[in-house]
Amino acid sequence: MYRAVKIEKIKEETPTIKTFFFKDNSEPEPGQFYMIWLPGVDEFPMSISYIGDEKAFTVKKIGKGTSAMHKLKEGDKLWIRGPYGRGFKIEDGYALIIGGGSGMATLAPLIERVKGDIIIAARTKEELLFLDRFKDRNVYIATDDGSAGFKGFATELAKEVMDRRDYSIIYTCGPEIMMKKIIDMAIEKGIKVQASLERLMKCGIGICDSCSINGYRVCVDGPVFSNKELAEMKDLGKYKRDSSGRRVPI
Repeated sequence: MYRAVKIEKIKEETPTIKTFFFKDNSEPEPGQFYMIWLPGVDEFPMSISYIGDEKAFTVKKIGKGTSAMHKLKEGDKLWIRGPYGRGFKIEDGYALIIGGGSGMATLAPLIERVKGDIIIAARTKEELLFLDRFKDRNVYIATDDGSAGFKGFATELAKEVMDRRDYSIIYTCGPEIMMKKIIDMAIEKGIKVQASLERLMKCGIGICDSCSINGYRVCVDGPVFSNKELAEMKDLGKYKRDSSGRRVPI
């Protein structure tokens, strides 16, 4: 059942990413998502980026629905249903949290609940997300073009960081090819890992099967998966399904 929420505040995070704050009585866990409906435009899944009395979605403008959302103003309404899916399981010990691009939006509520180091990665300095939000934490930065922090991919920086310290668990969200490499590194080192996957979701409640990957439905079995499940996903980092259900290369 959809419910309408009013956009209380909008914050421009980067040239392509905005955060939309709203109030709602639901109680999501870090890593869970909602279905957002913009009547006459589109319906799409979105992870929650702030949890508490003030909740928010942090949205990158990449398609028809998210572009329409970026045109909304404070006081406008969103229609939402959820929260859905399985979020992150908080483990004891010291964590390494690795976010690529807008993947940081999914990780942010988790970061506020765990101890650990953070890697924030993006293509350029302008696209780094939530640097101010986590300015009091131990943050490593990577940019593809070297405009800030480590010059190179998050995976390359993660390897250096992981060689310098032992971690109990790795949490990650971002481009799937990035996550696949991080998952492989974690498994090789015997470190627990949890990753939030993104697939095309039409229903969000496990009916349409459009988000399936190797027997798992990302909307209800995930979107957060752990070591054993991730290791069983032969399509991870290689294939996804398009809107017609065809299996296509990533």
